[in-house]
Amino acid sequence: MRLSELGGKEIVNLSDGGRLGILAESDLLIDERSGKIKSALVPDFKNQFSLFQDKSMIEIPWECVRKIGSDMIIIELDHE
Repeated sequence: MRLSELGGKEIVNLSDGGRLGILAESDLLIDERSGKIKSALVPDFKNQFSLFQDKSMIEIPWECVRKIGSDMIIIELDHE
């Protein structure tokens, strides 16, 4: 699968059924030596009214990805 095909997929957490965002709005951390994806940084929209604060991010280790479908990416992540 190409990186460009991941762009519009929604990220859904299998642990609680919560929607975390869309991968296009995220940053990917890539291992410079191997070229493999280490994790995705997804904006945390819980505090959407905090306009003047730094945006907090949820880091999703790539090992937490369970399935990549045509419309969404299913992850399994226990977070607060």
